[in-house]
Formats: sequence, C-alpha cells, structure tokens
Amino acid sequence: MSTLTEIQQLIAPELQALNELIAGTLDSPNELMNRIVDNYLRTKGKQIRPILVILSAKLLGEVNENVIRAAAAVELLHNASLIHDDVVDETKMRRNTPTINGIWDNHIAVLVGDFFVSSSLQLAMKTGDIRIIDAIARLGRLLSIGELDQIYCARFHTLTEPAYMQTIERKTASLFMACVEMGGYAVGASDADIRDISEFARLLGLCFQIKDDIFDYFEDKNIGKPTGNDLREGKITLPLLHVLETDASPLRDEMLSLSRQEELSADEINRLISYARENGGIDYAYDKMASLRAQAAPILDRFDNKTVTSRLSDILDYTIHRQA
Repeated sequence: MSTLTEIQQLIAPELQALNELIAGTLDSPNELMNRIVDNYLRTKGKQIRPILVILSAKLLGEVNENVIRAAAAVELLHNASLIHDDVVDETKMRRNTPTINGIWDNHIAVLVGDFFVSSSLQLAMKTGDIRIIDAIARLGRLLSIGELDQIYCARFHTLTEPAYMQTIERKTASLFMACVEMGGYAVGASDADIRDISEFARLLGLCFQIKDDIFDYFEDKNIGKPTGNDLREGKITLPLLHVLETDASPLRDEMLSLSRQEELSADEINRLISYARENGGIDYAYDKMASLRAQAAPILDRFDNKTVTSRLSDILDYTIHRQA
C-alpha cells in the first residue's frame, strides 16, 4: 500500500499546477484578504479531494487544463465549507493550527468563506462545461443539507443507522463523488465509466467519514480536536449509535437518555465514549468500513489502467487505516 505522500509524489506536476492556480485565483486587490489567504494556504492539508479529480481524469483520459480547474474548484469549495463550519462550531483550532475565526473573528471568517465559494464557482465557469458547473452547484447544496441533516438528527434525536448513513453520504460522500465525476467530465469519459467510478467514490467517502467519526472516541493531538467533540455538539456517530441500537443490558436506557440531553458534562461525555468502546462500537465501525471496502474494490477491476486503479485502491486503504 502506497502512503499518501507517495501518491502525491506520483502526481506532483499536477498538484503544483493545482496549487499555483488556487493561489492565483485567490489573489485579490484587498490587502487583508491576501494576508488571510496567504496564511491559510501555508497549511494545504492532504488535498485528497483534488487528488481524486486528477486520478479519475488519469483513469478515464488525459489530464488537461479543465481537470486542474475542476480540482481547484472542488478544493476551494471544500475549504469554504471548513471555514464556515469553524464559525458555526466556534472552533479556534483545526489540526493544531489556528482557524481564521480564531485569529480574526467570525465576521471576517464568513466573508473569507464566501470569497472561496465565489472563487470556486468562477473556476468551474472557466471550464466551459455545464456539467462541471452543475456538479459544483449541486455539491454546495448537498453539503448544506448534510449539515442540516446532522443538526436535525441531533436536535430531534433521530438515532438510526440509516439516518446516519444518509447524513454522511450527503455531507462527505457527495463531495468525493463530485470529484471523480468532474474528472470524468473534463476528459470526456463515458457516462457508464463515470457512474462506476462515482460509486467507488461514494463508498470511499462513507469510509472516510466513518473513520473521522472514530477519531472522536480517542485522545489524539494529531486530529486537532478534543475527544468527544461530536457528542459535545449533540452528534451521535456510528460507534455509539450501533451500541445504543443493539445493547440489551440495563445500562442501555440510561445511556440513551444521556445521549439525548441538550448539554453534556465532560464526565458524561467520557461515560458515553467508554460505553461505546467497551460494547463493540469501534469494532462495528471498522467492520462497516471493511464491508464498504469489499463493495468498492471490485469496481476498480472494471478499468484497464491498473496503475491508477492501484493508487485509488491505496487511497481507500489509507482512508481506513490513517492515523489523522
């Protein structure tokens, strides 16, 4: 299995073009905006989403200028959603780096997020491909709906695994699907090939979010958020959700009642985390990812470019086994 760094090195020229385009697109006549953007771009993150755009284009054709534009558009929209999420969640640190609202304030952070959204749409427009423009527009809608799904489930205690899976499909998997679809559109791939790689991306995205949710049950400074942060925000994720749905012990009713409280103390959060971990919730989440992987892996066998399918398979394995 290749590491993410090795995968990035394989497409280093494309990623360099991507980052140059992002920096150029975000350049503005406003000095404050440029200062904020310059500081923000110093920590680019893993860039898994634009990597998927580029790899899907390589799988289905040849990388061209519109592939890089589409990859930059989706990366900007993703970052806009993170900036806005930090405002909503009042997050001051992300992956041990101060957030924009942490350095400045919510007002400025919202404006910067809006600037990223507009820049994303501008790049999509420059492709001249209505399907890419539509993909970015639909994605913006789905990301918003996914967040509202999560809020709804938290406030109205809709604690079911199907509801959880629907939420993470809209919130996370939709973004992965849009990435590979835009890569396919940009190289003129067939509808059948785009459907196939989109299904792979859906399953990959589900695994990505489940693994992200598992992190919340363990103390890890690399993640940049405290243990139990989801529970603190009223979000019941798969490890705890599964145990609440299946546990037959007398403790279950107490834990269910606790999970429905509007506010939780640190001790109550720790009790819920321990309950999920000690009753197989983490193991179940890993089993779920293994099941999703078993569905995703055969899809790659339909494509002839084994160099690229191997890299996509590596990203799937990396997603499940990553430590941050």
